[in-house]
Amino acid sequence: MNSETEGRHSADYIELDQFLKLAEVVSSGGEAKRLIQSGAVQVNGAVETRRGRKLRAGDSVLVNGEEFVIASDEEPGDDDQSEDPSLVV
Repeated sequence: MNSETEGRHSADYIELDQFLKLAEVVSSGGEAKRLIQSGAVQVNGAVETRRGRKLRAGDSVLVNGEEFVIASDEEPGDDDQSEDPSLVV
């Protein structure tokens, strides 16, 4: 992961705009901003217009009819503290 992304989130969350780029829903931050502000993105069943919305493990993101669930990188019983939330399609 690059330093720009690492600087924008900590071990327990990822911001919505960065998540959309990571999930390859959009290709740029500007595209993410426009998509989010258009009202086309839902988080946990509610329209979300804040691109900096913090997503945590268990949150659900619905965009373009596709649902993504935020999951932790940690495996059950894994003692290593993971730094990045991941996505499950």
